[in-house]
Amino acid sequence: MKAQYQTPYIRKVETGMAHKAGKMADYTDTFQERIEGVSIDRLVKEFGSPLFVFSEKKIRERFRKVSGAFESRYPKVTFGWSYKTNYLDAVCALFHQEGAVAEVVSGMEYEKARRLGVPGSHIIFNGPCKSEADLRRAVADRARIHIDHMDELYLLEQIAKEVDRKIQVGIRINMDTGIYPQWSRFGFNLESGQAMAAARRIKKKNRLVLTGLHSHIGTYILDPDAYGRAIKKLMQFSQDVDEASGFKITYIDLGGGFPSRSRLKGSYHGPEIVVPPIEDYAEAITQALFTHAHKNLPELVLESGRSMIDSAGSMVSTIMASKRLPDGRKAYVADAGINLLPTSQWYKHHINFDREICGAGEPSVIYGPLCMNIDVIEEHMMLPALKPGTRMILSPVGAYNVTQWMQFIHARPAVVLIGENREIDLIREPEDLSDIVQRERLPKRLAQTPAIHRVVAA
Repeated sequence: MKAQYQTPYIRKVETGMAHKAGKMADYTDTFQERIEGVSIDRLVKEFGSPLFVFSEKKIRERFRKVSGAFESRYPKVTFGWSYKTNYLDAVCALFHQEGAVAEVVSGMEYEKARRLGVPGSHIIFNGPCKSEADLRRAVADRARIHIDHMDELYLLEQIAKEVDRKIQVGIRINMDTGIYPQWSRFGFNLESGQAMAAARRIKKKNRLVLTGLHSHIGTYILDPDAYGRAIKKLMQFSQDVDEASGFKITYIDLGGGFPSRSRLKGSYHGPEIVVPPIEDYAEAITQALFTHAHKNLPELVLESGRSMIDSAGSMVSTIMASKRLPDGRKAYVADAGINLLPTSQWYKHHINFDREICGAGEPSVIYGPLCMNIDVIEEHMMLPALKPGTRMILSPVGAYNVTQWMQFIHARPAVVLIGENREIDLIREPEDLSDIVQRERLPKRLAQTPAIHRVVAA
């Protein structure tokens, strides 16, 4: 077969950034033909490309590892699965099977948990924007409600008056734990006295009962000791609340924030170096509880999301075309972009290919399919020439992508789950035009096909 002609070009020789060992940081010569023992070729032929693939084995293994790290160190631990991280029914059901309760931050997520059969008593209701209807339902179901601000507190007092019973609540607290920027938007600030003011208001009106403290100090926290500092402050506050109001704090909810094995863009070292093992977090948190508990040990509640699910998700994408940029770099267009992988804007996902690729590497960029200049999957990667049809496997992508993806230009793809015995289950069907237009309403005056006028040159 005659080789296709390519216009000659001149480019500067580049080797890419090197590690200390001298290896180019971005070059990859590995290839991956299977996910959890299932052929990628088979997956794409059956379900199309792009395609999200989740591993049931990795989900269960990771949950047991994280939960075991805490339960082996502390007698009272409850895990809440963070719905906002990935609220696919099958994913949530797996975590509930493993023993996690539901942690939700909206009425929509609350309804999703109830639809899956989770009783209200097994739902933790967080978030800054709970409607009155949301709160009334949560009160009726006896869910754990964490108050975010005074207006929510006032509303719950009114609801308690109407239902004629005291409602057990927790309050969310933000504080300085040495993590910056400090997450001060959510909850009541500890240092300024807002948190104590909320506790005193609850005591004064005598319609609510304060039983829990909730804090979420940030995301992708690389310092386990920050959680120990949070525990110290929360336990001191619980003692102050006891002395001031008589409320007994029975549980401390530390939220989440544990990092996954995703690599932050701009990070010189990979996650295998910078991310501490989960045991370090468990040790810092439980030791702080033992050290600072003033009477009875409180229940420890954790709402880990990213750390639990990220490594269980992969994205299969196909290279559709290539071109040469004006600066000499090779550019590739893939069928998945930031519409499906919004986390690619701040994470440098690991990329494998489904075949061995030979040849010299050159500086390359991988774009998604969108008509937007910011739709970049990989900004700089030393790659040999890729042919159209080459498939990329991006990982880890299990966290936040299937809750933040969007129907922009392209419909959303299928999602499959590979079982522990290599079963392949379609857990979300691919969308088509009907999913996009089903809730649209076209006024009758616009329903007629418009006449198309075009000017014909003389």
